[in-house]
Amino acid sequence: MSEEIRVRLAARDDAEAIRRIYNHEVVHTTHTFDLVPRTLDEQIAWLTERDGALGVVVAERDGLVVGFASLSEYRPRAAYRTSVESSVYVDASFRGAGVGTRLMAELINLATARGFHTMLARIVGGHEASIALHRSVGFATVGTEREVGRKLGNWLDVVVMQRMLGQ
Repeated sequence: MSEEIRVRLAARDDAEAIRRIYNHEVVHTTHTFDLVPRTLDEQIAWLTERDGALGVVVAERDGLVVGFASLSEYRPRAAYRTSVESSVYVDASFRGAGVGTRLMAELINLATARGFHTMLARIVGGHEASIALHRSVGFATVGTEREVGRKLGNWLDVVVMQRMLGQ
């Protein structure tokens, strides 16, 4: 791990690396509420859906994608168009190395540059590392949805965090 972390916009060629990182979380954790791993075609479609106003950034170290963060539509109704939901995932081998912070900083810059007003993050309850990461980049907890998901035999809460942009 001799190189610095480099953060850049994701390209279609990053789909397999993003899928590898994401599917690990699908299968082994409650960090995502997805229950079925994505296929490569599904991951490419996911990337394509975020072209344009939204976006995906990846972090590379020594040429390897070690994390990604994305902006997604918050809600489909027109009045929500200035709000986005953020997600961030870091390869388990690279956690604690500043990758998540770098990804979130770039994602916040991207959302601000693209004219969004606010970012929301929905984090599984008890995922203290993600909650701390979001707090460190200016998000505040605005609520908790109780037992709204079920995965790996457990009822799961969702902590909702928000950061206002451009203020």
